[in-house]
Amino acid sequence: MSELLGVAVLGAGHMGADHVRRLDRVVSGARVVAVADPDTGRAEEAVAGIDGASVHPEAEAALDAPGVEAVLVASPGPAHEEALLAAFARGLPVLCEKPLVPESAGALRVMEAEIRLGRRLAQVGFMRRYDAEYRRLKSLLDSGRLGRPLMLHCTHRNVSSPPGFTSEMLVNSSVSHEIDAARWLLGQELTAVTVLRPRPSATAPEGLIDPQFVLFETAGGALVDVEVFVNCGFGYQVACEAVGEAGSARIGDERSLAVTTAGGRREEVAQDYLVRFADAYDREVQAWVDATRAGRVTGPGVWDGYAASAVAEAGVRALESGSRVAVELVPRPDLYA
Repeated sequence: MSELLGVAVLGAGHMGADHVRRLDRVVSGARVVAVADPDTGRAEEAVAGIDGASVHPEAEAALDAPGVEAVLVASPGPAHEEALLAAFARGLPVLCEKPLVPESAGALRVMEAEIRLGRRLAQVGFMRRYDAEYRRLKSLLDSGRLGRPLMLHCTHRNVSSPPGFTSEMLVNSSVSHEIDAARWLLGQELTAVTVLRPRPSATAPEGLIDPQFVLFETAGGALVDVEVFVNCGFGYQVACEAVGEAGSARIGDERSLAVTTAGGRREEVAQDYLVRFADAYDREVQAWVDATRAGRVTGPGVWDGYAASAVAEAGVRALESGSRVAVELVPRPDLYA
């Protein structure tokens, strides 16, 4: 491996361009050597000023570019399976933005491919595991100071939803972060989903069921509820309260920048996830680079990506049916034990 880990970034949209910037200016031990995006103009803009970074319209061309030693997948979810399998075929370690693969069947195919290799190559970008507040809450739960966990109360609000955002995407895109965070915080699989639908907000686009109230049951008997509201209009807000037999703890309420001017004082509210979780993304990518250079894979893996997709699919069925839907997972393979 070279002195600086050569990374190919697949996708140069909002997330991909931010990761290119992060690898070039924030993270140590890595360099961007190739970027792939069907919109080559967008890719060229992302790598402007980065010496030696090549641009490609197709993912596989970027994987085969000189100097590529690892891959960061930030393309749309439906393109992930093909990209992951291509990286595996080349023995390249991967950091894949969520979802691993949108459908659980595709995630299973990726898992089977990694099992055939006999070693982990992929990490999934569930960045909340790297957020300082979430890590403190995880440490507190693991310490036992709150006693046996009984409930998690979660909030997930966005200013507005992008064009084409569907009611199903509130569950399989937005709430996918809470799915992984709940599994990780509690150390339990999610076993069933119910989705309740209050009257849609007047701020929601026509036909979008927003907000929604999602209720998960866990293998350990805890309950997890999520208020997801993607057109709240005022800010990006993520919070989580853990309630145990001996106490409770809440994250997500830390004060942001307070601005005082003539006649008043106001507190700024983050407007998107790249602001709220900027430090978490930095720590996540740095940890991935460090582990990859050491020949290891750490953090959430293919099993976690598969489990999240399977739970999200059950959630979509619950949304459509109005009924409680059980989550069905295959037995956990030894590679992910």
